[in-house]
Amino acid sequence: MNKKNLKLKDNIKSQMVECLQLPKDLVLGASIITVTGNQDIYIENYKGIIEYTSDTILIQGKKCQICIEGMNLSIDYYTDEDMKISGKVEHIHYI
Repeated sequence: MNKKNLKLKDNIKSQMVECLQLPKDLVLGASIITVTGNQDIYIENYKGIIEYTSDTILIQGKKCQICIEGMNLSIDYYTDEDMKISGKVEHIHYI
C-alpha cells in the first residue's frame, strides 16, 4: 500500500471510531498523555524509549514519536504499559 491509501484507511478507521463512540486509545493505539502542571507527565500506550537525557526524552508511540523537552527530566518509573516523567517540562512535541 502506498502512503495515500494508508492515510485514507486511517481516516476511515478514525471516522468509524468517532461514529461508534469507541475509545480511541484501544482501537487506534493512541497514546494517552496526562500532564500535571509543568512537573509530571504520565504516558500510556507507548512502544519504547528512544532517547533519554536530562533535557530531552523521546518516546516511540504506536503512531508517532513524543518529544518532551525541559530541565532535570527523569523517568521515575516505566512498565510495558505506562511511565511517569518528572522535572520541569517546557515543551511536548509530536513528531
